[in-house]
Amino acid sequence: MTGALAIAAATPPPAQAQQRPLRVFISVDMEGIGGIGTSAMTSTSGKDYATGRRLMTDEVNAVVAAILRRGPAQIVVNDSHGDHQNLLHTELDPAVTYVQGSTKPYGMVETLDSTFDAAMFIGYHARAGTPDGFIAHTGSGAVKGLWLNDLEAGEGEMNAAFAGEHGVPVILAAGDAAFVKEFTQTVPAVTVTTKVAITPEAASMKHPQVVREELAAAVDRALAGLATAKPLRVTPPVRVRMRFADTTRPQMVEAIPGVRRIDGWTITFTSPTMAEAYRMIRFLYRFVAT
Repeated sequence: MTGALAIAAATPPPAQAQQRPLRVFISVDMEGIGGIGTSAMTSTSGKDYATGRRLMTDEVNAVVAAILRRGPAQIVVNDSHGDHQNLLHTELDPAVTYVQGSTKPYGMVETLDSTFDAAMFIGYHARAGTPDGFIAHTGSGAVKGLWLNDLEAGEGEMNAAFAGEHGVPVILAAGDAAFVKEFTQTVPAVTVTTKVAITPEAASMKHPQVVREELAAAVDRALAGLATAKPLRVTPPVRVRMRFADTTRPQMVEAIPGVRRIDGWTITFTSPTMAEAYRMIRFLYRFVAT
């Protein structure tokens, strides 16, 4: 081997060429965003909704900036609140791919698949029926309870189970105190508490800037622990129970093959995978139980 060839063989390729960009999926809801303290701020017709959009956008950008400070990354942000058209997406970091619009089969986790290294949930809230949650609900106000096998699930657990079936761990979660308490009983994610509910329609809140700073630090901790993060696995087949607020909807959805009522308010069905269960759940609460 000549000297020139020996040097070339011994010299490693540039570090940037060796490092595959990290792929991160961010699902962002609105009720748990820092600085949002009433339901009006989360409604397109409500007082200070424009401020809510700004707070939501700034919080996403704080998370994205913290991810990119650690190295190259491909980041998908899925707008996951209401009509899924809330973020000021032209003001998002240009590195972001933005998913907008609510008419999508997998809703809050649309485009999340096994190519991602990690998922992050921000702006989240507690599940329906949580007594100390801020605007607590699951999917829509018509849903009063949801179980995956024997796991009682809100939107956070349901989305984490979908991610887990694809081998993707949820490494960061942020929202009100009740959400953080519930979610970490199932998913050992790094968390940030943005507010504490006084009632379902009032909250004691950290300043949004403090929340953004805490999120940036939490991103560092979450990514530092990524190698040992474990996805949430719901063992298939997935037995779903959904409890509704009235007795009419269970009668209606029982017309769907495979769905049956188990009492006046509750239906059940079984799906071979979490992905199929998720799609049916979303269909029921988005297009039937509205």
